[in-house]
Amino acid sequence: MATTRPNILLVLSDDHSVPHVGCYGSPNVKTPNLDRFTLQGMRFNRAYTTSPQCAPSRASIFTGRSPVSLGVTRFAQPARPDTVFFTDIMRANGYFTGLIGRNHHLAGRTIHTPVEQEALEAAGLLYAESRFDVVNTFGTKLETGLDRVPQGLNAFLDAVPGETPFCLYLGFNQPHTKWSADHPDFQPDPAALKLPGHLPDLPEVRQDYAQFLKDIFDLDRGFGRVMDILDQRGLADNTIVLFMGDNGEALIRGKGTLYNSGNNVPLLIRWPGVVEANAVTDALVSGEDLAPTLLDVVGLEPEPRTTGVSFLPLLQGKPFEPRKYAFVERGYHGRIGPIDLSCNMDFSRGVVSDRYFFIYNTTREKPFAPVDVKGLPMWEATVKAHENGTLSSEHERIYFGPRPMFELYDLHTDPDQFNNLADDPAHNAAGIELRDVLTQWMIREQDYLPLPNYTGKRGAS
Repeated sequence: MATTRPNILLVLSDDHSVPHVGCYGSPNVKTPNLDRFTLQGMRFNRAYTTSPQCAPSRASIFTGRSPVSLGVTRFAQPARPDTVFFTDIMRANGYFTGLIGRNHHLAGRTIHTPVEQEALEAAGLLYAESRFDVVNTFGTKLETGLDRVPQGLNAFLDAVPGETPFCLYLGFNQPHTKWSADHPDFQPDPAALKLPGHLPDLPEVRQDYAQFLKDIFDLDRGFGRVMDILDQRGLADNTIVLFMGDNGEALIRGKGTLYNSGNNVPLLIRWPGVVEANAVTDALVSGEDLAPTLLDVVGLEPEPRTTGVSFLPLLQGKPFEPRKYAFVERGYHGRIGPIDLSCNMDFSRGVVSDRYFFIYNTTREKPFAPVDVKGLPMWEATVKAHENGTLSSEHERIYFGPRPMFELYDLHTDPDQFNNLADDPAHNAAGIELRDVLTQWMIREQDYLPLPNYTGKRGAS
């Protein structure tokens, strides 16, 4: 199956933030296959998804556009029928395309109510399967799920005709909750773990965090099987492999929030003969940049409405001017849950620069609650510590204090984003700059939220 045009394999993990791959410096995880892969390609330290929710984020990856411009801020509304995926362009130009593994959410949820199903069909929104040559969705959890990964990949590769190049999405469910069972090869001691700063140090938090890490170990095992198949079939040298998290970790202050832990995800790219081995970059990259980059790789033009920026020169080791800003957004997430909590509905926008992170909360009156872990022991224990008055002052403030309209963080000095500088006169210029940049972006993307009116003065929030 050797081809002159490179094959493309896009592997997405589910709810997976930096630093939770060994190559990013985490002392907690065990990811030997991903660490080995990193040594063969480029590690991106500052890759941001467009949303801390999987469906909007994945829509951006496939289109090179923001969720709000696509009309997909309500989870999981499919994009309009005239929306162009980068895979559509590749398929029209001779590529064999596929979606396998964890649900891609390009057609909404896995299961719809009868009313939803009828409406989606009437609007022509259930189009995903007709736009790919192979669609095979399956879960990847536990050993039975991991067995499906090589089976699904081999079945897809067997279907590729002759010398045709392929472009394949392969999704893992890991490390999305519910987390996997124990592994004899990896038993992290909860008491010995170094917790991320945004997690309160409670026994239940440590126990849940250990389970999360076991799921990442599961993910790594599955990724290793994928790499073995490429090697066995002689495809490794002519296949560009991208590994990326679809959005941030489901660990209280991650998924569903606009903080680093909700959007700064691992991105690793191997392209033999082009990308320098063991390369590392701090260039700012957005999830919407993948579509134009991959099209650029194979010499094709992106769709005119694309707002992502190709970083092909960076991969090639050529002069490259990275983007100055990356934008993130949050919308409705729950299905039938109460909309009075932030976990189900929260309308916020953010912009990150080289140094600062600015967040605009339009629904700040909603009490904070974490997405997907609200019923887990880690959050129940956090709530209990709050009620007992035993929670640390920092965690008390970020989880149970008033939510400000504006947040500004200096990522150089405050990577855990505890110290809101929005009312600090010393950082007034940075806040105004990012407010204005975000305003311009919201107008360009035809955002439906009110524009921010940030003054940078004390009491503005």
